[in-house]
Amino acid sequence: MEHQVPFSGHLIVIGFGTIARATLPLLLGQELIAIKRFTVVAPVIDHNIWFKERGIRFVRKALTEHTFAQVLDRVVRPGDFIVNLSVEVSSLALIAYAFDKRAMYLDTCVEPWAGGYNDPRLDLSRRTNYALRHEVLTLRKKLGRGPTAVVAHGANPGLITHLLKAGLVELALQLNHPLPQNRDGVDWARLCMKTGIKVIHFAERDTQCSHRIKQDDEFVNTWSVEGFISEGSQPAELGWGTHERTWPASARRHRFGARNAIYLERPSASVPVKTWTPLGGACLGLMITHHETASTADLLTVKERQTLVYRPTLHYAYHPCNDALLSIHELIGRGWQTQGSERILNGEIESGGVDALGVLLMGHELNAYWFGSMLSVDEARALVPFNNATTLQVAAGVLAGVVWAVEHPARGIVEPEQMDYERVLEVARPYLGTLVGKRTDWTPSGTPCQASGEGAAEAWQFEHFTRL
Repeated sequence: MEHQVPFSGHLIVIGFGTIARATLPLLLGQELIAIKRFTVVAPVIDHNIWFKERGIRFVRKALTEHTFAQVLDRVVRPGDFIVNLSVEVSSLALIAYAFDKRAMYLDTCVEPWAGGYNDPRLDLSRRTNYALRHEVLTLRKKLGRGPTAVVAHGANPGLITHLLKAGLVELALQLNHPLPQNRDGVDWARLCMKTGIKVIHFAERDTQCSHRIKQDDEFVNTWSVEGFISEGSQPAELGWGTHERTWPASARRHRFGARNAIYLERPSASVPVKTWTPLGGACLGLMITHHETASTADLLTVKERQTLVYRPTLHYAYHPCNDALLSIHELIGRGWQTQGSERILNGEIESGGVDALGVLLMGHELNAYWFGSMLSVDEARALVPFNNATTLQVAAGVLAGVVWAVEHPARGIVEPEQMDYERVLEVARPYLGTLVGKRTDWTPSGTPCQASGEGAAEAWQFEHFTRL
C-alpha cells in the first residue's frame, strides 16, 4: 500500500444519483487516503442497503439557496471534504461555504441553483458555461488562497484535460518536437502552436446498449438524465481558433471575461458536428457545451504584447449511446418538453459496450491523432460495483481529484488545467481501461489535406465540421 496522506477523515457527498452511487464504492475501496467517515446528503435516497452496511450515514435533506448552510452546518467541520455530485445546487455557494468552514471541495461541473440554466432574466451569454466559469474565476480572486476547491473534475470536464496534456506529449514525441517550457513547466499553448494543431475535439463515443430498447416518451442515458438535458439545452460553445476565416451565422461573442470562447444561439444538443474516435471511426456527434471549452481555451492561448497570436478551435464532440441519442432527438422534437419516464442504463447493459473518451488533435503533420481512454462495460463491472463504462470514467476523475486535493490542501480554487496531469492520471489509470493513441487520415470534408500552407488552414475550418 502506498503512503497515505494525512486527512481528517470525514467526506460529505452531496447528491445520491447515478454518479454518486458509482463513485462511493471507489472511494470506499481505495487506499491512497484514509477516509474514516462518509456522509451523504440528498433529498432522495433509495437502494441504499449496500451503502448502509458499509457505515455510510445518510441525511435525507434537499439543499436549497435558503437552507443549504443550515443543513450542512450539522455535518461539516474544518478539515472535512465536500464532494458535490448533485444537480441544481449552486457550486459557487458551496465553494464559498467550504472556504468559510475551512473544508476542501470538489465538483464535476459548475452548477447553478435550480432554474439557473434557463432563467428568463438572463440573456444567452449569461446562461453559458463560459459565464458560470467567469463567476468562479471572480470568486477565486475574492477568496484568494485557502482550502483547495477543485472545480469541474469528473471525466469531462476533468480527466479530459489531463488526457489532452498526455496526448500532446505523445504527439510531440512522434513529431520529434521538443516540449517548450515556462515557469509552470510545459508551455502547452506554444507546444500546440509549434506542432501546428488547429482544431481539438474532446471526442467521445459510447456504444453501450441494452436489450431493452428505448420506448416512446422515455429518456435513456448511461450517466445522468438531468445532467445531459441541462447541458444540452444550454447554448453551444466553443473556443474560437485563430485559423478560422468564416464567422458562423448564429455565433455571438461574450462582452465580459477573457473572450476566448464564443457561443451559438442554438441549444448545444441541436448542433451536429463531424468527429472521429477509434471506436467506429468517423461519426456525427453533438457539440454539447462543457466547462473545458473555455478553461482549455485559456490554457492554449498564445499572446504577445497583449495581441492574440494563436489559439486552436476546440469543443466537445459527443456521440452518446444510441438510445440517448434517440432520446435527445425526441426531446428536441417535443419542443424540449421532457419525457414522461427516464432510465439509466447500468446492470441491463449488454456485454461488449465501450466508452471511448479522448482528445482528437487535428491539423498537424500527422493530420489527426486521437488519445484517450477505451473502457468497456465488462471491465468497469469487474473493477467497481454500481458502474458502467461511462460512470467509472467519471468516478475515476472524482477519485483522482480528491486525492490530488488532499495532497495539495491549500491551493484555493483550481481548475483541472492547474493540476499535475501525471499525478492525476496515475491515480485514475487503473480505472480507465486501455489508453490508446491512434493516428488517422480522417478530415471533416472526407478529402486529404495539406500538412502546411493555405490548404492546411482551409481543411480545418469550423464550417466543414458542421456542414452535412
